[in-house]
Amino acid sequence: MKKKKESKQIVIYQAPSGAIELRGDFDKETIWATQAQIASAFNVDVRTINEHIKNIYKSSELRESATIRNFRIVQKEGKREVKREVNHYNLDMILSVGYRVNSKKATAFRQWATKTLREHITKGYTINRKRIAKNYDAFMKAVADIQTLLPEHITLDPKAVLELIKEFASTWVSLDAYDKESLQIIGTTRRSIQLTGEELAEAIASLRVELMGKGEATDLFAQERTRGSIEGIIGSVMQSFGGKPVYPTIEEKAVHLLYFMVKNHPFTDGNKRSGAFTFVWFLRKARVKGGRNINPASLTALTLLIAESNPKKKEQMVALVTQLLK
Repeated sequence: MKKKKESKQIVIYQAPSGAIELRGDFDKETIWATQAQIASAFNVDVRTINEHIKNIYKSSELRESATIRNFRIVQKEGKREVKREVNHYNLDMILSVGYRVNSKKATAFRQWATKTLREHITKGYTINRKRIAKNYDAFMKAVADIQTLLPEHITLDPKAVLELIKEFASTWVSLDAYDKESLQIIGTTRRSIQLTGEELAEAIASLRVELMGKGEATDLFAQERTRGSIEGIIGSVMQSFGGKPVYPTIEEKAVHLLYFMVKNHPFTDGNKRSGAFTFVWFLRKARVKGGRNINPASLTALTLLIAESNPKKKEQMVALVTQLLK
């Protein structure tokens, strides 16, 4: 007997217990799920699902031959990954079980399934959220929370925020770094790099000359309020404790340079511009590829977000920027 070719179409259902990856079979306008996946979708025990399926077949409500298929899946057993043949049930069975378990959950699933199938039939494709980013819903929640980092009376230019969100979404390939609703600081580039206050001061001085030449800055631009302010910021970013750097990755160092330059106000004028310049300059100096993810519009939005953010939100702001550099 010739074995049927297994479908590789995947759709994601966001159940109360979390995202569930289901097999799509759009030629037959259906979806396939294991008993474990059905149980997760309706938030009940697998044994309950098994009992309902038996009763549905026993009462001839549905035919077994039309509603069940066998697919090979990979399961983790201890430290091993084992391929096993597992029964999958189609949408008719899923909904029949859902009505017996809880009508509200069945209605929610039916609405989602109808929308998903219609989207594929009319557009020829469906959006796989997991391929865009893991925990998509948590990501969108975090994007909505960006504005809450600001004081209530502050409203940023919507275009700037939109650019930030677009850039954020396009470069975010994994949200495993999320811990519930909290961003986590990440960094991948670990290499030794030397940076002195004198070196940075010379770079900013060059920026000052260029901006003044264009009439975009005055004599006050990048003038230190207190001598040694830049040296102090560099010392904070590059410091070590117990023989190990406080900020171990290049990305963390770069973001903290941006944050301290903007929030500590080392200059009489031009702290935001100097901070943004320092951030990009340091990334290029360290040859960090993630710096290419930051365009002028998103850098502007990030700098303003940091400038207006509550100091208590420092870790979240630093985490936001490190995620963009991933």
